[in-house]
Amino acid sequence: MASSSVPAPRPHRPPLPNAAFRRLRGPRSPAEFAALVRRAAREIGERVSCDARYIGRVEAGEIRCPNYAYERVFLHMFPGRTLTDLGFAPRSSVRGRAARTAEDVPGTAETDGAYEPYDPQDPYDTHHNDEESDVLRRAFMTGGGATVAAASLGPLGLCLDASPARRPRRVGAGQVSALEEAVRRIRLLDDRHGADGLYRRAAAPLRAAYALLDAGATRQATADRLHAGAGELAISVGWLAHDSGRFDDARSHYAEALATARVTGDPALEAHAFCNTAFLARDAGRPREAVRAAQAAQRAARGLGSPRLMSLLALREAGGWAGLADRAGCERALVRAQTLYGQGPTDDDPEWMSFYGEAELEGLEAQCWSTLGDWPRAARHARRAARLQDPHFTRNIALYTAELADDLARGGRPDEAAVAGTRVLDLLDQVQSSRIQTMLAGTARVLLPHRRASGVADFLDRHASRPRAVSAGTV
Repeated sequence: MASSSVPAPRPHRPPLPNAAFRRLRGPRSPAEFAALVRRAAREIGERVSCDARYIGRVEAGEIRCPNYAYERVFLHMFPGRTLTDLGFAPRSSVRGRAARTAEDVPGTAETDGAYEPYDPQDPYDTHHNDEESDVLRRAFMTGGGATVAAASLGPLGLCLDASPARRPRRVGAGQVSALEEAVRRIRLLDDRHGADGLYRRAAAPLRAAYALLDAGATRQATADRLHAGAGELAISVGWLAHDSGRFDDARSHYAEALATARVTGDPALEAHAFCNTAFLARDAGRPREAVRAAQAAQRAARGLGSPRLMSLLALREAGGWAGLADRAGCERALVRAQTLYGQGPTDDDPEWMSFYGEAELEGLEAQCWSTLGDWPRAARHARRAARLQDPHFTRNIALYTAELADDLARGGRPDEAAVAGTRVLDLLDQVQSSRIQTMLAGTARVLLPHRRASGVADFLDRHASRPRAVSAGTV
């Protein structure tokens, strides 16, 4: 409904940095602070998909006032403070206003920070002028169980038709933002539910992303974001294929991302693509390729200023050395990974590395010792990983606990293995991951001769009663 009281649009003004919010973050990295925001949200029953990019946008002043969900979370985190104390503008001064940017072609709207377009609960999302961006955005804005999570990706197939008549003439910042949000949403759903229910649904947004690449962008900055977003989406979809046992598909997606990185000269994207390629090679039984890919990733990442990234890449290399049964090479890489991790987070840590904390460090080290056959040492690290993991990462808790169960079983502790395996079974109603189910099946086979041990028979019977996962590739 139109109203004569609506003020006339204001000319675009550069945002003012939010220094107060930046002070509240203190020495934490944006990714670490985002994790605290998500944890605070869960404490009060809110759902926000906060990440390092969101924190960066707040601190840059792009979000002048948060939506109501974020407002409740921030006021819970900092009791006694008002939004103004946190560096935000009064809601009445920004509510419902939008501004157009010179970067965008007709038909693509951007806001001046009156709302946060990346959160599903925002009542002021006014991005209605671009059909493709709107569909991309809304398709990822649902949550719930694994079945609902998979269904939430369904509308992405409608976002772009591949025919020339339906392709956008030029891509603007709104469409790129929607693409970047698609990547975040896939990662969020995978963290919570695993890959099996998501992979086929995620193919449509990937096709849409490369159609946007074909269309081109109006400005170089937008083009750079577009290429990076498309590459990151290819890696995310590749990971869904990887985790659900479709190794050939994963290899293809990772190669696509690597090609995109090479075309645009993007070392961050190249490092990410090689990182995942190394992980895939290890899982596919090609340890020498895993070592080479991890070393290539480290060369690409050397100038990015992120010790945490270099730490993760050293762990990928360690996994390859373990697969080659080279204990000395594995230990050298593990020491390097731990030393680099100890240097702490930086503002240059990639956004996609939000999963990489102490729990993942322990979990990947556990996998190395398991591959080398040192079951007691592997179990110690797997137990630490499961204990340290943020509850937000349900899939990883299930993964680390499955690793623990297998290490205990192979290390001659069947009763403890049955307890850990039962915990994994409790999580499989929320998590769909062929990787985890395959690990648990291996543990069950190891425990078969130990049915008389405490808890083993119950675990085996419950495991046998579950429907078998259908793998689409090598596992």
